[in-house]
Amino acid sequence: MDWRDYITVDPEVCHGKACIAGTRVMVPTVLDNLASGLDAEEIAHRYPSVSRDAVRAAIAYAAAAE
Repeated sequence: MDWRDYITVDPEVCHGKACIAGTRVMVPTVLDNLASGLDAEEIAHRYPSVSRDAVRAAIAYAAAAE
């Protein structure tokens, strides 16, 4: 999986912060949900526009940004 297929950074969307493509759900929001104990399925249920693959891409994005 290439996280670039799921994560976008656009200065016109969410002040240029990394978001799930096609949404305004920011990567930090997904990561915060994971840190609070939700799994990819629960996040996808909470944010219907975010797929389980997009959650995994958010993790990969964060790892690459390290």
